[in-house]
Amino acid sequence: MESTGTSAQTRPGTAAGNGRYVPPPPGTRSAAQIRDDIVRERQDLARSVDALRGRWSEVTDVKRQLRAHRSELIVGAVAVGLLAGAVFAFSRRRR
Repeated sequence: MESTGTSAQTRPGTAAGNGRYVPPPPGTRSAAQIRDDIVRERQDLARSVDALRGRWSEVTDVKRQLRAHRSELIVGAVAVGLLAGAVFAFSRRRR
């Protein structure tokens, strides 16, 4: 397999403006170029899946999120407590 050494942004058929891949016209690439593109796309996909897996485990780690956002949780709890107390006091006052 021969490698062309071009990136996804500079290889023929790629629209540089929006980053979306537009394949070249049929019959303009050799079988080796197509195989290289497939290998490159598989590698890109593997990197993306690994990155998503890492991000997913980070986001769904509840204990880590609680540690990272402790001050926001405290402020939120105080706000909810004050709101609940105000609603309770207001409802008792109207009776």
